[in-house]
Amino acid sequence: MNWTSMLAIYTLFWVLSAFLVMPFGLRTPDEVEGHEVGKGHATSAPVNFRPKLIALRATVLAAVLFGAYYANYANQWITTDDLNFFGKPPVKDLGY
Repeated sequence: MNWTSMLAIYTLFWVLSAFLVMPFGLRTPDEVEGHEVGKGHATSAPVNFRPKLIALRATVLAAVLFGAYYANYANQWITTDDLNFFGKPPVKDLGY
């Protein structure tokens, strides 16, 4: 596998991981005692948004997911033939 492909796949895993870990640990104004929402602000907006912590969590999760993906790529544990639930197509040559 080329290093550019590895970087692209890791980036996809990182973006997915960022969206997966984003809601963990966030608190809304309803959950924080004594916090008042200012005029014009959404009542559902998080009080303690920490992007550095989200990026760190996403990096760790993406590394784990990419490690599992690369191990499967190298060892061929699950291949496309394993995921073919419908068998061979009825026509081999489609004429184009």
